[in-house]
Amino acid sequence: YKLISSYIITTAFLFPQGGIVETIDFQRSFFTFRIDTLKKPPKTVSHKPPYSLNNARIPVDSRCVIIEKDTGISHTFIQGVNCKTEQVGANENLFYQPNADFVPICSLDDGKFMALKAFDIADKGMMLYPPSLGKQPERQIIDSEETFENLKVDLTPVPGKVLESPEEIVESVLANRLINGCTRIESDRYSADIQYPIKTINANERDMIYQPDTGPVLLPDLSRTPDNLIGGINLAFLAFNTPDWVEFIVRVPTAISEDLKVYHYSQAERFDAQNTIVELG
Repeated sequence: YKLISSYIITTAFLFPQGGIVETIDFQRSFFTFRIDTLKKPPKTVSHKPPYSLNNARIPVDSRCVIIEKDTGISHTFIQGVNCKTEQVGANENLFYQPNADFVPICSLDDGKFMALKAFDIADKGMMLYPPSLGKQPERQIIDSEETFENLKVDLTPVPGKVLESPEEIVESVLANRLINGCTRIESDRYSADIQYPIKTINANERDMIYQPDTGPVLLPDLSRTPDNLIGGINLAFLAFNTPDWVEFIVRVPTAISEDLKVYHYSQAERFDAQNTIVELG
């Protein structure tokens, strides 16, 4: 088992007083997991792969660093972009049926990997392959070493400028510059720094109002014990228009009838926060 991080960014720069800081170029940051069924049977697939070898390169969509306040120990999680379940290299029917949204999340500290899969309905009951592995959890947590030949994380650092005022943020948005967001939320036990590319943002140059509406990002459950933090992570979109609070809309099983649920962004949550917007250099 190999967990390689060519660059792991510390959290000290996330909320500076001003000036140039270091941030993540999410467009050039990836993690890659390698499956070789001749060496190690995968344990997260629902169908037999067409070929024995595959390297899946997935862009990084957000990073969350959770720090234990008493000890200073940090726990770093990386989220991959949403993709679909597929047959790689097949001649036809490339998308498996029933198909699933697939979002991978990995821990850089202990090698845990969580596969989030959402089918047309929640609790679909799909079987893993081979079927002897049983029913596939829609939040499947497994050690990377049990299913991958290796997993590599590459975060690309770039300089960034902290945008200190609404005027600077609005100007950057209307000039079509690349910007990242950094949001810190806290509990008595932890602080959590969430860093993400701002994909969608609103800007009003008359009243100097800005509001990111972006995601999905990793939203941790800060009531969990350190050894079970990955199990409490959800996907969420976030929005804010001031530096000191944030609202999330969280993806959860959502009832559409008495008997059926689907995964939908439907649960609203609000936190006191520290929000920073950084323009990429």
